[in-house]
Amino acid sequence: MPALRLLGRKWLAASDDLVFPSIFELLFRFVWLVLIALVVEVLYPITWQCQTEGWHGGSFVRLYLCGTLTLQACLMLLLAALAQQSARGTITETDVRRLVSPLLLLKVFLVLPEIGLNVMGTMWMFCEVIQCTVKDKFSSIVIQSIVLFNWVQLGLTVFGLFMVFDPLGSVNYGDMQDTPTQVRHHRKVTGLWSRRFRWAFCWLKRDEHGKEAFQQVAALLSALFRSTDLVPSDVVAGCVLLRVRQKRETREMRRIQMLNDEEPIYTTDVNKVFSETPPWMNLDDALHYLRLSIAAYGWPYVLYRHCFTGFCKLARQLTCCCCRPKNSIVTDDNCCLCHFAGVKYMSKLSADDIIFASFNNRVFELPFCVIVDHDRESIVVAVRGSISLSDIFTDLTAGSEKFEADGLPEDTAAHKGMSMGAAKMLRRLMPVLDRTFQQFPHYDLILTGHSLGAGVAVLVALKLRPKYPHLKVFAFSTPAGLISREAARITESFVLSIGVGDDLVMRLSVHSIENLRTKVIQTIHATKLPKYRIMLNGFGYALFGVPARDLESTWRRPEDLEANNSDDSDALLVQSVSTVSAEAALVSRNVFARRFSSARLFTAGRILHIVRRKRMGIEKKVRTQEPTYEMRWACPEDFMELQVMPRMLLDHLPENVHRTIQTVIEEKHSYRVTHVV
Repeated sequence: MPALRLLGRKWLAASDDLVFPSIFELLFRFVWLVLIALVVEVLYPITWQCQTEGWHGGSFVRLYLCGTLTLQACLMLLLAALAQQSARGTITETDVRRLVSPLLLLKVFLVLPEIGLNVMGTMWMFCEVIQCTVKDKFSSIVIQSIVLFNWVQLGLTVFGLFMVFDPLGSVNYGDMQDTPTQVRHHRKVTGLWSRRFRWAFCWLKRDEHGKEAFQQVAALLSALFRSTDLVPSDVVAGCVLLRVRQKRETREMRRIQMLNDEEPIYTTDVNKVFSETPPWMNLDDALHYLRLSIAAYGWPYVLYRHCFTGFCKLARQLTCCCCRPKNSIVTDDNCCLCHFAGVKYMSKLSADDIIFASFNNRVFELPFCVIVDHDRESIVVAVRGSISLSDIFTDLTAGSEKFEADGLPEDTAAHKGMSMGAAKMLRRLMPVLDRTFQQFPHYDLILTGHSLGAGVAVLVALKLRPKYPHLKVFAFSTPAGLISREAARITESFVLSIGVGDDLVMRLSVHSIENLRTKVIQTIHATKLPKYRIMLNGFGYALFGVPARDLESTWRRPEDLEANNSDDSDALLVQSVSTVSAEAALVSRNVFARRFSSARLFTAGRILHIVRRKRMGIEKKVRTQEPTYEMRWACPEDFMELQVMPRMLLDHLPENVHRTIQTVIEEKHSYRVTHVV
């Protein structure tokens, strides 16, 4: 940070990104240099005995051997200098790396003689143009290998240039001070992302709403990193630093709680947690409906969970074309009803209990099932979560739009992709519910879903509630950016939302991503480590965790991190860039004034947050009968900041949510039995 300037344009790489590529290439070229030196030692005297002299014989071979040896030595010196210069300074100290650009430019120009020498080697070893036969087998194999590896290396160089090429790299950030120029640049970036999506996901263009989704996601990506001049490696390094920063903040918070002798926020007493909730809010029913929401994922989830035996498990549930279920309506499945087979296998229900199943999966259109649950006398609508590219584009269409339903405030806004998905789902769901409740008029209506399915289930429930006032929703890992705060408060009476640990999606919203961008910029400016050290530390953190010594030694002034924990984003940015160059301050200015979405969205329902209990003292060495998990009732504001944690993806997976709730229930019963005895 900022991006590297070379050949009159900026690239998607920084001057401190060349340490590891240079060292890696240096090691390879050292091996090549040793091998080519051995070949020269053997072949150089023999070249004077070639059948012909001149450019079709010995002179040609001597020029190739000496030229290759010299070029490899020069490139090794250049790579060593490039690695040394690229490793200097912190991420924002670009002045100390001012020699990187000319060194890199020199390396780019040396590609031309390298190509020429490689053409000569190809003509000598693979064509019958040069009349100088190599009888030594070792030398012949070495030269052929070096020629082939050189072509591969040149191909990788071209690919690397393509990957870091910025189509809008000619933009001068100094010209972006006026608003019209900023708007034009924003439109160009949006158009570029949209074209990339249309090319990479061409099969989605046929979708009814594919183009609209491309435009929405392109606008979001353009707005998130607008005028920040961050390169991808800066974001990765920033996330590693955020992990250290957040662990330091957690340690300080825990220390303050101990000094103040505050009561723990979380508790292992399940009965105490549910003592003031309605009877329908309980973990046993939640586990039951979670299983049904997982069943909506169909056959892909069965194969994912049972990689080797999944086909056998599905085969028992498959239905041939002539044996369709009589009491079930299944749409948009294949000829063998594989999705329907997956639902039956995971739900442990018969085909007659699944009265409707739609597996139509497009942008803004989610598969769902309508199930008759006779054990609990309820009609269950299970909405599938994200599992396809269409679902991901529905997730990423994260802007807010007006959401209307009886009983909600007029200014209510909701996640645009999920709102459109709920509207499409309602058109197919309403006739099915009317027919079903004619058969089972005394049954309750339950909606459930995981991840994206949870968000859509909540919005559908808000639309259905005037007609079915006693409906309930069991939502799992509900996305953070779902609905306005007042509407979220209304849902607390009929929505139970359960989240586990460091779940990423429960904290994922447009505002949380924008705040993450804020903290990435702040943290990059606060560190005193070079980027290559940060990356190496990141690998160590992934394997062994963050050591206590790094919580303080990573920062220039650790006390500044506490000052940066204010909610005033603009003041934070001014403070974070006050010590860096004028150019960095320019490209980072007013990042927070341009929010992608004006409405702030929150997660819905009454939120039960379950976390793994941290074992202290002797518990780490001695196995005790204490519960594994603890929990509390949280509020939506607790999930407005993204946490960079090792389990932030694993805690979102439905099988881990299921395992957590099941463990809590089992330990609750075993703990009760132990105390009774």
